[in-house]
Amino acid sequence: MIIPSWEIHPGTGPYLLLVHGFLSSRAQWHTNLQELSTVCRPIVMELYGHGRSPSPDDGKPYMPTSYISAMEQIRTVLDIENWFVCGSSLGSGLTIRYAITHPNRVRGHIFTNSMSAFADPSIANPERSAQRSDQIRAGGMGAIEQIPVHPRYAKRIEKKIHEALLKDAMLLNPKGIANTVQFTTPLASVRNVLCANQSPALLTYGHFENRFSEHREFAEANMPHLKVLKIDAGHAVNMQGARQFNRAVIDFLSTL
Repeated sequence: MIIPSWEIHPGTGPYLLLVHGFLSSRAQWHTNLQELSTVCRPIVMELYGHGRSPSPDDGKPYMPTSYISAMEQIRTVLDIENWFVCGSSLGSGLTIRYAITHPNRVRGHIFTNSMSAFADPSIANPERSAQRSDQIRAGGMGAIEQIPVHPRYAKRIEKKIHEALLKDAMLLNPKGIANTVQFTTPLASVRNVLCANQSPALLTYGHFENRFSEHREFAEANMPHLKVLKIDAGHAVNMQGARQFNRAVIDFLSTL
């Protein structure tokens, strides 16, 4: 199995796996690691095609079920009995699915705003996803830079973090991003399995992103063991509202 890039940061307490969003990287956690390390040992993982992770030719590793297996492999390598997981945006769908698949391995999980994780799976369009994937393969980095969620368009993010994201954006692999668009995003929705959640969960949602409101309400109504906390931020919750996010995660981890 090809494993995504991952790195452990110093800390005290249980392990916490952190998974970033589409076109982001481990750099997005820079404003969180120091504070979080007071109650946990953070592990940052990068998606295939992003940052320092490989970009497999085959589409199978990019599927959410394969990411679940990869996370389990990391846990096994570290000989961790159970841990916490946290996902941002696209990463949220992956970590939620992991928590539901392996409840005995998850002490609790945190996630942020994610349109892909809460999308109605019935509206997934494989043909359109394949077309977008082909456009990225043909257009390379130029096509990636036109995607609206590229870090170059990010707002209200600390300059140091923004610069780190832009630097890591140069590592984006067109083949890996094309495969992510075709095989990860269309299958990332956990909307239909939220009711199976068995682990304590925390949704730290950025209330400035109005389009996420319906999804937040759906999660509140359908996901057992969920606590919801409003953060003064938009989509990039842990970066735009770092202070509130850090406090919320520390409080959550400290009670479990």
